[in-house]
Amino acid sequence: MSKQLFSNTMKLSKLILRRDRIRLPIWVVSIVLITILIGIALPGLYTTGAERQIMAESMENPAMVAMLGPVYGIDDYHDGAMMSNFMLLFTALGVGIMSILFVTRHTREDEEEGRIEMVRSLPVGPLSNLASISLVLIAVNVLLSVIVGLGLAALGLEGMDFMGSMLYGVALGVTGIFFLAITALFAQLTSTTRGTIGYSFTFLLIAYLIRAIGDTSNPAISMLSPFGWVLRTEVFVNNYWWPVLLTLGASLAILVFALYLTSIRDLGAGFIPAKPGRKSASAFLQSPLGLALRLQRTAIISWVLGMFILGVSYGSIFGDIEVFLDGSGMIADMLPKIEGVTLAETFLTFLFTIISILSTVPVLMFILKLAGEEKLSRTEHLYARSVSRTNVLVSYLSISFVSSVVMQFMSVIGLWYAAAAVMEEPIALSTILSSAFVYLPAIWAMIGVAVLLIGWLPSWTGMSWLYLGYSFVVVYMGNLLQFPKWMGKLSPFGNVPQLPVDDFSLPKFLILTIIAIALTVLGGIGYNKRDIQG
Repeated sequence: MSKQLFSNTMKLSKLILRRDRIRLPIWVVSIVLITILIGIALPGLYTTGAERQIMAESMENPAMVAMLGPVYGIDDYHDGAMMSNFMLLFTALGVGIMSILFVTRHTREDEEEGRIEMVRSLPVGPLSNLASISLVLIAVNVLLSVIVGLGLAALGLEGMDFMGSMLYGVALGVTGIFFLAITALFAQLTSTTRGTIGYSFTFLLIAYLIRAIGDTSNPAISMLSPFGWVLRTEVFVNNYWWPVLLTLGASLAILVFALYLTSIRDLGAGFIPAKPGRKSASAFLQSPLGLALRLQRTAIISWVLGMFILGVSYGSIFGDIEVFLDGSGMIADMLPKIEGVTLAETFLTFLFTIISILSTVPVLMFILKLAGEEKLSRTEHLYARSVSRTNVLVSYLSISFVSSVVMQFMSVIGLWYAAAAVMEEPIALSTILSSAFVYLPAIWAMIGVAVLLIGWLPSWTGMSWLYLGYSFVVVYMGNLLQFPKWMGKLSPFGNVPQLPVDDFSLPKFLILTIIAIALTVLGGIGYNKRDIQG
């Protein structure tokens, strides 16, 4: 009987590998490259023991503990301890996101689009699909663990012995397996792709926040979060393996439960029933704008709250900002040295580069939702009525453009509120607003790129995420890794004057805005001309 439940699982695994022959290597190579590059850069950042000691003490700032986790090995803060402190948590977040996206793609999304029904018509078992994506992702996470471990060990840096390097890689791998299991569970509980993605990312965010609260107040609370378990490995310092076994045990239990739920539910259904809608829609909902807003209401509210919390978390750092930056060679290397400008103001420009790129994530999601609806053949219901393509496109564009302003504004309010509470001489709200809003043309340019792809190359809309990822790497890490200047200029975020350190440049502001408008108009022309899928 059990053999029938998992019939032809290996063949489905090969099919998944064939479909993701480009996506999976990109994820793995990106994670490995970033990890190794940071490892290579570390020895040049702090060359003396005194510098490392200052850095270790500054990392005990509650705000930094909330962001990166507790500091281990402070008495001997070698390269390994720094690597674990700086990178383990954020890399684990990246691995978790990778698992969420791939499991959703091959479970609920395939089911929603009818591909699972087609597969089930063949001689495969009812659990074969979930088992196949689980096998593939477990293998990918094991491979990632081995490559990262061997890569770090090969660097031969101080404190990075073979055992610690392998534990670092395994800690990342088990995090990926844990979020594979969690997403598989939510794929059974919910009945839509949006629900699976939403619940999984909400779980990831809550797990991060619980760990942050626990690490800054009560360590026992951190043990409620998988990220708290991962950080308790104390990699390169004490090299504890019990958190790995704990994470694997929890993952196995959740995955077995998800398989059981798969075996007892109907195809296309979920255990959390969808709410029945109204019998008749309001007048606003019957417009393209109202429909687009309704479809993205939950995501918009979540991101607005998320950007406010992000602003608060960054603003809380400003209480000890001078001490922190004096002891942080890594951050100081990223900041330009400007005479007459305080470190807090310089750090503000650095923060808003990051915040602005993060603000672009929901903005792109909202405009790319149009491509997603087309892919699912839902836009044909609109175009079967007296609705123009321009009207629909402008509706999604309106949400995206307004969101760009709202996201920046919410991060400003959160940052200003927290900074004003902890600083003796708070930075003026007008200064923070100008530092944030100067990035709006760059965000609009990213919207223009997305619209251009929707209009002319709808199957390549994923390139807009790749371009945003490129922008993050060259702008965020450019100074630290000494990238050529022209690489930064290829991103719209690399052409923004950093207020209040730089003077405001009206020509740059106008040029970026004109480029954004031109890309958007060009994309709109393509969208009106091309065949709509479905």
